[in-house]
Amino acid sequence: MIQKTIVVALGGNALIEEGTEGTIEQQFENTRKSMAAIVGLVKEGHHVVLTHGNGPQAGVHLIRNEAGSAQVPPSSLNVIVADTQGSIGYMIQQSLVNALIKAGIRKDVVTVVTQVVVDKNDPSMQNPTKYVGPFFKEADIATCEAKGWIMKADPGRGFRRVVASPIPVDVVEKETIHELLKSGNVVIAVGGGGVAVCKNPDGTLEGVDAVIDKDRASALLASQIKADELVILTGVDKVAINFKKPDMKVLDTMTVAEAERYHAEGQFPKGSMGPKIEAAIDFIKRGGNLVVITSLEKAQEAVDGNAGTKVTR
Repeated sequence: MIQKTIVVALGGNALIEEGTEGTIEQQFENTRKSMAAIVGLVKEGHHVVLTHGNGPQAGVHLIRNEAGSAQVPPSSLNVIVADTQGSIGYMIQQSLVNALIKAGIRKDVVTVVTQVVVDKNDPSMQNPTKYVGPFFKEADIATCEAKGWIMKADPGRGFRRVVASPIPVDVVEKETIHELLKSGNVVIAVGGGGVAVCKNPDGTLEGVDAVIDKDRASALLASQIKADELVILTGVDKVAINFKKPDMKVLDTMTVAEAERYHAEGQFPKGSMGPKIEAAIDFIKRGGNLVVITSLEKAQEAVDGNAGTKVTR
């Protein structure tokens, strides 16, 4: 078995099962169940970095901000992303360490609160479109805008704050993550896409209220640490074109050129498979060897070459 460096981007279903409230107890239970495939990768000797989303958890923090605003000052979105990196990292760390102990493996699992650099001039900074936080009524808009928020209608549901979703350009802690991997640790990084920061002219960093797509951040990190593979875990075993239509076709493999063509045709919706395909294209174009998109249950089989949709050069 060839030992590889693998970045595994956990889907939301690894933490919160569809149809559940998403209590901490439920999140822990689901995270524990999700670790079997990761234990398999570690057992095979691979160097593993885990990444994860934080949408529901960050949403809860934003609701808490509103509910407690009369008593405590609110947290900024960049601080909330850092908070959720720590809390979700703790859940994954403990769940994975316990699963490894049960498998007879002693290995440290480390969470790195990760900052990801974005460009101040990224077009999305001027035109924010990513909905965050609770719903508001039209009568609340003036109060929200007085806080400096940009508000947009979420059709049929009310009004919500929108923030930028810029393209990630650099992972600040990439070298530390690489060193931790080389020392034999499992690393949890770029949680929630990383804390969005901009670089000042003097090289110092400053947090910005933006949301980075976690699959794009995972692809960037994978390329910067020279990972052999990027495994993107989602709710389906394989990618399909003409999804849920009579002529649906499940894909075993896709070249980058095919992925770009299908994407241009609108085969991969913006809110679901689209960012995963963009991340796959990005990783391969930056010099990566292979991206596999599959379900959590098939993760180990995918790394062994027996499951998922492979995106290749």
